[in-house]
Amino acid sequence: MGKIPFITSYSIFSPGRNWEQIRTTICYNNQPVKIIGSHAGLSVGPDGGSHQALEDIAITRVIPNMVVISPCDSIEAKKSTLACAKTIDPTYIRLTRNDTPIITTEDTPFEIGKAQIYFMPDIGLASVGIIATGPSLYKAIIAAKELERKGIKVKVMNLSTIKPLDENSVIALAKETKAIVTVEDHQISGGMGSAVAECLAQNYITPIEFVGVKDKFGQSGTPEELEKHYKIDILNIVKKVEEILTRKI
Repeated sequence: MGKIPFITSYSIFSPGRNWEQIRTTICYNNQPVKIIGSHAGLSVGPDGGSHQALEDIAITRVIPNMVVISPCDSIEAKKSTLACAKTIDPTYIRLTRNDTPIITTEDTPFEIGKAQIYFMPDIGLASVGIIATGPSLYKAIIAAKELERKGIKVKVMNLSTIKPLDENSVIALAKETKAIVTVEDHQISGGMGSAVAECLAQNYITPIEFVGVKDKFGQSGTPEELEKHYKIDILNIVKKVEEILTRKI
C-alpha cells in the first residue's frame, strides 16, 4: 500500500515474543517494517526479570536484512526514527523505559551505520577506547572524566547503530588505543560487544573487556541498584579500563 509500518511494544514482547514472525514475515521478505522495542534492559527496574529484555540486540542483529539501532537519548531516538522512515530496510530501534540524560543536541550529527566520538582527551592520545551504546553512553562519558582525573586518557565512541556496524571507525579506534572496553545494558553474549569483538577478531586483534550482564536474568530493583549488582555502573566501567591497561599489546 506504499506505507511504512511502525510497530511498538515492550522489547521483551517485540522482538522477544514475535521473533519468528519478524524473521519470516518481515526480514525474510525484506519488508520495510520498523520495530520499536521499549523498556529494554535493566531500566525496567521493579518489573523484574520477566520484563527486562537483555537479549534483544542479540536476537535482532542475527537476522539477515535487519538494521539494529540503540539511541543514546531522546533526541537521537527521534533522529533515528525519522531516518529509518526513509529507508527500505527492516529496522529495530531499542528504547529504554526511564528518563535518561540528554547527551546530544539537535545539531549533533546522526547517520544510520555511522559511529561518533563523544569524548576525547584535551591533550595527548587516548590509551583506551570505550565503545558504548544506548543510554549506557552517559555512564561511559562520566567514567571517562573520572579516569582522566586519574591520569588515564580515553576516547568514548557512541555506537548507536549496532548493525550495520561501522567497522572502519571501530578498527580505527582500536588501532589508535590498542585496547577496547565495550559498555551496554544487555547480555554480553551476542550483544554490541560481541559485534565489536567479531569485527576486531577478523581485522585487528585487540585486547577487549566487556561491561554488560554476564549470562544472568534480571530481577526487581531500582535501575541504580541493578546496575551496581550486575556491574554495569560507572565504577565498573572505570575498573574494566584500569584492568585492560595491564593487558595492552
